[in-house]
Amino acid sequence: MMPSAQDWINNPLTVIEGMFANSHNIPNSGWEAKVVDFFKDHLKKDNAHTWVPSLNDVPLHYLKPNSLVKFRCFIQDMFDPEFYMGVYETVDPSTKAKVLQCGKYKDVIECGVDFNSRNTVTAERQTFYCVPIPGENPWVKEIYAGLSQVRVVPSTSYAPTRQKRSYEEEEDQNMLKQREPLTGPPSNTEQHRNGDFKRQETEAPSSQMASSSHLDLNFPLPGEKGPSCLVKVYEDWDSYKLNDIVEVYGILSVNPALSAFDKNKDATSSLLDPAEFMEMAEEQRVHSPPTSLVPRLHMLYAKQLPNNNPLLPSATLENNSSFLSTTLSEMASVKAELHTYLTHVLLGDTLAAEYLILHLISNVYTRRDVLPLGKFTLNLSGCPIVASYTERLYQIIQQLVPSSYYLGMSLQNMNQLRLVPKKDYVGNRLLSGVLQLAKNTDLFLDETQLEQGQLDTAGVRNITALGNVISWQKVEYDFNYHQMEFPCNINVLITSEGRSLLPADCHINLQSQVDQSNMEEYISSINMPVHGSSQLNKFRMYLSLARLLDYSISDDVTKSVEDDFVDMRKDDPQSISAEDLHRMLIVARLLSLSLGQTSLSIDSWSRVKQMEMLRRSRVEQLKCFNGNEQ
Repeated sequence: MMPSAQDWINNPLTVIEGMFANSHNIPNSGWEAKVVDFFKDHLKKDNAHTWVPSLNDVPLHYLKPNSLVKFRCFIQDMFDPEFYMGVYETVDPSTKAKVLQCGKYKDVIECGVDFNSRNTVTAERQTFYCVPIPGENPWVKEIYAGLSQVRVVPSTSYAPTRQKRSYEEEEDQNMLKQREPLTGPPSNTEQHRNGDFKRQETEAPSSQMASSSHLDLNFPLPGEKGPSCLVKVYEDWDSYKLNDIVEVYGILSVNPALSAFDKNKDATSSLLDPAEFMEMAEEQRVHSPPTSLVPRLHMLYAKQLPNNNPLLPSATLENNSSFLSTTLSEMASVKAELHTYLTHVLLGDTLAAEYLILHLISNVYTRRDVLPLGKFTLNLSGCPIVASYTERLYQIIQQLVPSSYYLGMSLQNMNQLRLVPKKDYVGNRLLSGVLQLAKNTDLFLDETQLEQGQLDTAGVRNITALGNVISWQKVEYDFNYHQMEFPCNINVLITSEGRSLLPADCHINLQSQVDQSNMEEYISSINMPVHGSSQLNKFRMYLSLARLLDYSISDDVTKSVEDDFVDMRKDDPQSISAEDLHRMLIVARLLSLSLGQTSLSIDSWSRVKQMEMLRRSRVEQLKCFNGNEQ
């Protein structure tokens, strides 16, 4: 059933003001907590959240101002707290009657404010600058848009029919196509989705070196599209962190008066030092952009998202035991199907397909001191450089994971891209960088794009930053006078011809079963997964679910592993190191989870030893063949 008349969706301020008015004569009424509980409860009833329009799917000019909307987003920056009039009193100029007004969840106060009233209450709120989840793949956006029960029309009235077109499909087909970003190959899905928006200014600049003359929406990745939003947070803002992904439900505010940047507003400039005025103007421009580009969203309720895969249930796995038991029982068979497909993609190499699956389900599950546990950066060497093989491999991975980004490691990209976020003290904001990514984003580094040339200072810094992500899962943000470490959880896959110049947790050399003379024809015949097929969706659910499972090792199996390690070192102490054992334990964990097993069995440990022996023999062969390989 559709929520009654949708009053609380179309006119949430009416509900809030009613609760505020009813609280006047009740001491300690707790009306603010009741407001939050009201909207939380209503959103849980009868899938009511699917009736709330989403900024991700619906163009801003189709949405009704001051209505309830939602936004699936990434916290890119956090501004300083601001003060606002939570309660104030207005005076009717004719009758002189005084009325208490609620200023919460609003940007603009009513006329006739009595600034001398003793009933005025000043409150504090926090502002987050939020953008769409960086690198979120088109299939994720399409499925989320398809789940919506809302259809909006330019008159801003809502009709109870399923939303058919997402935000990015509301495009002007007559406009020129966007220039392809310097850093990534277009996927088949993107090729019919990369037109410009009707409101062309909502597109991220293809270069991050945007001039200050127009508003840079500060997306971490070049070529990104979608709305940015200033989210006003009233409670528990300390529970949110930079780079969190959240789904925010709040009241949409698009009042044009909120834009502080006015080219004609120079009346005060003569009273200030010109440099100081320019700094103030720049900060105002950044923090108060036009609402047509960056709307305000007054948060009523938000939930942190453990992932952005729309195929997984919204409830946690612990609270969804039936789904978990059914899915676990099917994981081994789904893995077998995925392994067969990836073997075909990896030129018939079954061992490389196994390691790629383990890489795709890896996840930093905890940190011990500075050491991130669970990361599994994979270097896939021996990649053909014909028929754009690495780009095709990325496009296939893009169809399997919720968020990903392709970074061709060309000299131009390494020297020119800003990978590390940098603090802009003039605008008082954090300038985003390519490595400002949400957790579990898959970063595809294509080292086959390397060419001869000289890395400049920026290029060396970028290579160092990539090494820090791989080794320590951290990014050192640049605050000019110091660096500040931010932990990350980024899955890095490196494709290369020889062994990568970057560190990796695991290196496997691709052994093609395809005749060299037929290589181009074979690569061009590699089939993309069938768009929207049930098998493809099973693969997507499988990879995301495996990342969320708990894992343990029993005392008996731990004893067997220790005994094996001692035995392996007896004959040749150089044959296996503590680092090798650590990698084997990571592989054992991932192999167990890939089969839907939440604890390590003796059979799985035996399989790990066999896999590692085969992989290491390949590496030894490569060393002998190339001589200089380490």
